[in-house]
Amino acid sequence: MNDSPEAGVDVLADTITRTYAVLHARMRSAEACRPTQDAPRAAYSAADPFLASTSRHVAAANAVLVPAARRRLGQGHRRAHEFARQSRRLEVALVELKAKLYGSTYAVRRTWTSIWDEVEEELARMRTLELRLVDDLAAATSEEDLGDLAERLYRCERRVPTRPHPYLPHRGVPGRLARRLAVRVDRFWDTAEGRMIPEPVRPPRSRDGRITQYLLADPHFPG
Repeated sequence: MNDSPEAGVDVLADTITRTYAVLHARMRSAEACRPTQDAPRAAYSAADPFLASTSRHVAAANAVLVPAARRRLGQGHRRAHEFARQSRRLEVALVELKAKLYGSTYAVRRTWTSIWDEVEEELARMRTLELRLVDDLAAATSEEDLGDLAERLYRCERRVPTRPHPYLPHRGVPGRLARRLAVRVDRFWDTAEGRMIPEPVRPPRSRDGRITQYLLADPHFPG
């Protein structure tokens, strides 16, 4: 199967769009599988992939996309601040979901409907903000650099925290240090709990050169 991007395709925007489609599908799956008295832990296996993949994507976007926007876009610092603020709002909603899922007394008075409504609303806001940021980056960045950003985002997403951390720094050096510390703690607990962490959405690979095509027996002849 040839998964090379077609000419003129914005690899970064395509990757972000597909990522949010996956997150939305995992959210719906988790929402449909709520804990019951007979099976109080049944919802964990459905909710954990959504919590982990969403937390990872938010952290990776702050590590890769926000610095690029700050450097390349007009009002980049304001855009970075806006992105970090929305990241925290989504992560707070995810923390509330996790608290409700695990029976925390802090969330006992909240209904499942209110929890999921908040998560869905903040995820939709995050998607809108991120796609707008990516569209503006596309206007200020070469196609090759957009592909590089998409690949960096994918690699970063595989090594960032797997749980929401709304009250840790998100930007700059403090953000990088906080993520390094949080990912070690998260990995320990993921291993202890046997938590399943999904693979992030991978950007389509760039079109190989002719020698590579020959060696792989995967030629791409011009139309």
